Amino acid sequence: MKCRMCNAQAVINMRQHKLALCKDHYPQWIIAQTQRFIEKYHMFTHQERILVAVSGGKDSLSLWDILWQLGYHADGIYIGLGIDGGVQYSDRSHQLCVQFAQQRSLQLITVNVPETYGMSIPELAANTHRGKQKPCSVCGLTKRHIMNQVALDGGYDVLVTGHNLDDEAATLFGNTLNWNVGYLQRQSPVLPARHPGLVRKAKPLCRFYEREMAAYALVRGIEYIYDECPYAVGSTSIYYKELLNQLEQERPGAKLSFYLSFLQAKEKDLFSHPGDEENGDGENLGAGGEPLYTCPSCGQPTTVQGLCSFCRMVEKISR
Repeated sequence: MKCRMCNAQAVINMRQHKLALCKDHYPQWIIAQTQRFIEKYHMFTHQERILVAVSGGKDSLSLWDILWQLGYHADGIYIGLGIDGGVQYSDRSHQLCVQFAQQRSLQLITVNVPETYGMSIPELAANTHRGKQKPCSVCGLTKRHIMNQVALDGGYDVLVTGHNLDDEAATLFGNTLNWNVGYLQRQSPVLPARHPGLVRKAKPLCRFYEREMAAYALVRGIEYIYDECPYAVGSTSIYYKELLNQLEQERPGAKLSFYLSFLQAKEKDLFSHPGDEENGDGENLGAGGEPLYTCPSCGQPTTVQGLCSFCRMVEKISR
């Protein structure tokens, strides 16, 4: 297979685009496409401060590398979860993030959950009602809270994550199977801040396949952690990805078409509901149309009056 741009040996063939590129032109294409998506969805500008959530994986580190090359003011945030699973998962992923930042003279903010809250994510889960199964819900709740709080405290304009097309398609697939209209309404390349205690969120890699980001990291020489989180094994999202991969094998471009068709349907207000607007009292509404209140402890939004879910969890374990 030859590169379409220069006729050199191609390193990747993207069947959905009918495009093959070499090791030099492929990263250039990825970077240019990322900039196009940033502009298309009005994610952020070069004048804004960006906080990149990095985990040590290929997607988040590749995203940080792309934004760095595009000249954006982008700092990173790494959250140490205290997860080992026999592979020293958290320690290794943190080490790779630090190494990446040092090589490019970038700023990395690290929040260590065991040091900050006295327990690792598995321990937090075990001490709450959420810990009856896997600690994934506690992990997601904790990461969302910390990332948003750090972005607010640091005066960042937008928080960006490395969610790729496979992630977005799997999420969309699951929410469509169950017709979770509130989640469908919220899924977007950009999530505006609906509350003073929230920052805008964006997903610049939402239209790139997972294999495309893996190829980018390989070509760019980005060292990343290959292991999945030990608790991700057998998760519903991985099962959905496997199903969609089977479809993609038979119909190249199916995942991209599925996701883009969804975004087009949203533009036509197919998933609109009262949660898109403010209610008569001027209160912002959540994904399900419920009013958003302000947590008296942390200042972040909550759908119930009083402490938010995260602060209730911390209060419970402190008791």
